[in-house]
Order: sequence, then structure tokens, then C-alpha cells
Amino acid sequence: MPSHPINIGIVGVGNCASSLVQGLSHYRAESNDHHGLMHWEIGGYRPCDIRVAAAWDIDRRKVGRDVAEAVFARPNCTQVFCPDVKPIGVTVEMGRRLDGFAEHMADYPDDRTFLPADAPEAGREGVVERLRAAEVDVLLNYLPVGSQQATEFYAECALEAGVAFVNNIPVFIASDPVWAERFAAAGVPIIGDDIKAQLGATIVHRVLTDLFAKRGVKLDRTYQLNTGGNTDFLNMSNRTRLKSKKISKTEAVQSVAETRLEDENIHIGPSDYVAWQNDNKVCFLRMEGQLFGGVPMNLELRLSVEDSPNSAGVAIDMIRCAKLAMDRGLAGPIHPAAAYFCKHPPRQMTDDQAHEALAAFINGEGVMAVAAE
Repeated sequence: MPSHPINIGIVGVGNCASSLVQGLSHYRAESNDHHGLMHWEIGGYRPCDIRVAAAWDIDRRKVGRDVAEAVFARPNCTQVFCPDVKPIGVTVEMGRRLDGFAEHMADYPDDRTFLPADAPEAGREGVVERLRAAEVDVLLNYLPVGSQQATEFYAECALEAGVAFVNNIPVFIASDPVWAERFAAAGVPIIGDDIKAQLGATIVHRVLTDLFAKRGVKLDRTYQLNTGGNTDFLNMSNRTRLKSKKISKTEAVQSVAETRLEDENIHIGPSDYVAWQNDNKVCFLRMEGQLFGGVPMNLELRLSVEDSPNSAGVAIDMIRCAKLAMDRGLAGPIHPAAAYFCKHPPRQMTDDQAHEALAAFINGEGVMAVAAE
């Protein structure tokens, strides 16, 4: 059993961080409640072993406040399922803006957008010093979609501090060969890119696409449209920030198709921002194909989920896998965890293959061959 907690740092105290912090409090208080988690224990680590040790944001309503308070501050709008999160004793620090803030959001009401603080922005030396002083084991990236420069800034900090990096967003770090090699050379594990929700649009679309292939149904064309009302969807209404997101979500589906679809026959990506949906995400999915004898069929599905809690349990597993990799002296991309938990891993696998590889990794079976090749 672990002798000390897993100390985590959080970059971006938004809705996903709120669900994560609430979840850590919930599963610590409700020690017999195992529901909603894919793994109760990984490498001897349980959810109650995870501790927030550092956090950064740029919003004036969060900077300077205890993390336990900041996760409920606007513009966060996710469901409150654990309202009595106790003070953590960790203050949210001013982060680095760079491209982590989309200018178009200033055209919307304050409750819906970021309000950047006037405090001096973080420098790399300051972040690295804080990571070391807080003895952070794993740094989680929860920046908005499209934050290429800001993500690279914090990835550099993780490398310099020797801290494992979990990249929850579709900026390609773990799946970029240059960055992957840098993490490997530095002896630092990384899991990414772009977290795959527990039961969200991507995993459902992948499972159905794989089902078509296994049942001999030819998939001709498909779309996946998503609407939501949180800051993530508002941020993504600026289409210039969507390039990597569309690639990530599309490749997640293409990688399990029996035959790769032509670009004109597949459309996957965020569709629109609907303010009153708040953190509720609605997916509209359509698949058209051919059964026996070329007889046509189609499938339509509507999926409604609370977006941020849908990823929090996955993040808890990614944190523990990153720490387990550190304990075992592994570095660079941790392929089984990335393939199972992320939309755009360095190495795509089917979900069945990824599930088996992850189980083998957790159990320590052929770890060096499976996780660090």
C-alpha cells in the first residue's frame, strides 16, 4: 500500500477540475461507494490517496481562493454533487495566459466567461519551483481547447520539475513524437492526449463503429454533433481553436472502423453553444450502413450527459496510472493508459485491446514491453 498520497497539480480550475475535486471528496467520505469508478484500486492507490497540492488559473474569481471554494466559482456551471468540500489549504495561483483565453468570450455575460485577473502572470521558474516545493507527482492539464502555447508552457514546467504530465485536452503532446521523446529522455511519464469520457459521445461512437465491423455491417457514412452550454463549448464556438479537437475526435472513430471512411463521409465535432444547457452535453449520432445483400440501414442516437463528471473518474484513473508508471521507473508515453483513456493516444488500439493492455500494465505483466516500447 502507498506510504504517502499522490500529490497533484491542476492547471485550469474549471468545470472538469470542479468535478474531480468534488469526486475526491465524495469517495473519501463515502469509502464504501465504489459506483462510478472503473477501478477502485490501481497499484495499491485508491481515490482517497489523491491530494490536490497546487493549482493555477487566470480568473479573478478563483485566483487567491482555496481550491475548495474556487471550484464552485463562476463561470463553472457543472452539477454540484458534493457541496460540502472541505477547505484543502491550497490556494489557486495566477497562471500564464498565453493562448489559454479566447478573446471572443469577452462578448458574453461575465457569468459565462473568464474574467482574467490583474495579478502578475506565472513564469516558468515560479511554476517549477512551486511544483517542487509542493512535491507534486502528477500535473493535470485542464486548459481550454486550442491552448497550444499555454499547454506547451506547462509541459515544459513538468519536464523541468520531473513531474508526470496528464494531458486532458486535444493539444498534441504525448502523441507528438518530438514531445514524446523529450519526456522519455527526461525520465518523465506522460499520458495523453484528450481525455475520453467515461460514457460519452466518443466511446459510444467507437463501440458502435466496432460493432458494425464485427457484425459485418458496412459503414457508409456517419456524423456526431454535440451541443453544450459550458465554457468549453463557448470557447470552441471560435472555430479557429477547433482544429486539433476535430482531428482527435475523428481519429478516435476512424481508428476502429473496418475501412477508413472518406473525409466527406464522416463529420465529428462540437456543433454549437447553447447557454441554458450549462454543463449538460447532448450528442446526436447518426450512422448509415449496409446489411446483408447491401440492404440499407441507419441508426440514430441521442445521448445526454453531464459533461464534466463524465470525465472525472477517468482522470482519477489516469492520475494513478501516471504515478504507478513513476513508481516503476517508466518514462515517455504510457501506451496502455493513453490508448484506453484518451481519444488521440500515440498508439491507437481497439477498446478491447486497450482494456487488456491496461489490465496487464496495472498488474505489472510485461510492463517494460507494453508501456515503454
